[in-house]
Amino acid sequence: MRSRPRIRRVLATALAALGVLALTACAAIPVDGGVRTGQTIKDESLSGVDFRPDKPITGADQTAILRGFIAAATGAQDNYAIARQFLASGFAEQWNPRQGVTIRDGSGTVERADDRELTYTLTASATVDAEGEYTQAVRPTSSTLTFQFVREDGEWRIAYAPDGIILSPVSFASVFQPHALYFYDPTYRFLVPDQRWFLARSSTSTRIASALLAGPADWLKGAVVSSFPEGTQLSLNAVTIDSGTALVDLSSDALRASTVDKVRMREQLSKSLASVATISSVTMTFEGTTVALPDTGGADAQVNPDVDPRPLVEDDGTVGYAATGTGDVAELGSGVGDAIARLDPTSIALSASGTTAAVGNRDGAVVVRGDDRLRVDAREDLVAPTLDDLGFVWVGQRSDTRRVTAYGLGGDPHQVATSLPRGDLVSFQLSRDSTRALALIETGDGPGLYVMAVIRGSDRAPTALGPAVRVQAATGNAVGATWVDDTDVASVGQTAAGPNVVRTTIGGKSSTLPRPDGRATAISGGGGGALLLRTSDGSVLQSTGGAWDTTLVTADVLGVQR
Repeated sequence: MRSRPRIRRVLATALAALGVLALTACAAIPVDGGVRTGQTIKDESLSGVDFRPDKPITGADQTAILRGFIAAATGAQDNYAIARQFLASGFAEQWNPRQGVTIRDGSGTVERADDRELTYTLTASATVDAEGEYTQAVRPTSSTLTFQFVREDGEWRIAYAPDGIILSPVSFASVFQPHALYFYDPTYRFLVPDQRWFLARSSTSTRIASALLAGPADWLKGAVVSSFPEGTQLSLNAVTIDSGTALVDLSSDALRASTVDKVRMREQLSKSLASVATISSVTMTFEGTTVALPDTGGADAQVNPDVDPRPLVEDDGTVGYAATGTGDVAELGSGVGDAIARLDPTSIALSASGTTAAVGNRDGAVVVRGDDRLRVDAREDLVAPTLDDLGFVWVGQRSDTRRVTAYGLGGDPHQVATSLPRGDLVSFQLSRDSTRALALIETGDGPGLYVMAVIRGSDRAPTALGPAVRVQAATGNAVGATWVDDTDVASVGQTAAGPNVVRTTIGGKSSTLPRPDGRATAISGGGGGALLLRTSDGSVLQSTGGAWDTTLVTADVLGVQR
């Protein structure tokens, strides 16, 4: 039998070949690397679909045992007790199914390596790591895993297998569910989602709370904050639910927090546990002791900030909101609409207050505040400028993906480096909570869509962008990308068959929308999670996730709302 260290090296090499750009750069079914220390969580019955996979059949050969073991990954009951029956007695307790999940396309191919070793070759469409972070493969990637066998009481059993489980897309959708953990932006005005995937079990609430206490995903660190003092854990190793109320008992570390932070801790827990259907409220205690906390008085942080449902447009010299059904444009007030129109804009990004805009035109990037205008960047080849809610206008240059410039509203520049790959920058846009940036790049291999965390200094000025995390982009010639809401982004590419529009959940799945007619020129997120698309004839189409509907709105420029 081959040595254990060599097998680990083979597995590590094979897994690295998946080449998936993970949110935490974690390969499928990882066999090494650091894992956050968590608390013991009692295994409970499935709250959703209850799979009962087949046990090993007497006399089964190695191939049947391997395929049976992989199929048994749908049965998480009793800590994957059925799957462990396919393993040798000396290895059954060593195997860690919770190390990660690989979602495979097809059934995989089994081949013989020697008389006691089989290989399993699969194509991964996505992975989920030990912390529940989901990463979709940008393109299908093949990987080969190795399994060793031994005879026990005359039956073949698996003597070595990589940690983690393998599931089909259908099984994964039945066994795992998405849940958003919520962290604050540095101003505490917004709650920012960090989507994770957990087993659909009655212990899901415990897993959510434990993951929340462990902190945000690596790629988000520096852009979001948590109110829980470092070291805070669940004191009872479980969240219990009583008549719809989740009882969360925290360790004494949490007592170090101020009253304001304790209120915020409760808010983080309440928002994060709201995705569990059986929970309607949260009670937070400290080592069994109840601490009186004030009501927030309606000053809760904002979740998923929305925009005006009417498209923001410039049409025939008028800038404002267009009424769907008639196309009539209500001009922006306080002189803003008129000031923008006089610039002959090619792009418009409007602040949430409606009083500040970042405008692109043939002369560069211009900041509009009321009826005042200030050109902040006169370089050529600029992409459409974007703005955040902290007083900065962001400008990128098509020929330079490695840095962008954030200008204060007075024109003071801040150079911000990126880790984006080389290519042509097509679009760059800030999320509505000002914590993340979305960049669309045209490369030699086609469009690449990336999300990055915005790192700021104590004065709230941006200092850096975090690691560039790749998500699924539309195919074709890259046209643009946009934030749809606080979790979803969308991109559009023009193909010979028409526009290709892909909507992707950060930390989740992507879907291709029905193909609209015409040639796409711009895309923007609308109200209520809708998407707006401008075509070359000026028509503005709208989609709420299905087909594209006509709005009877025409626009020379389709703007972006914050």
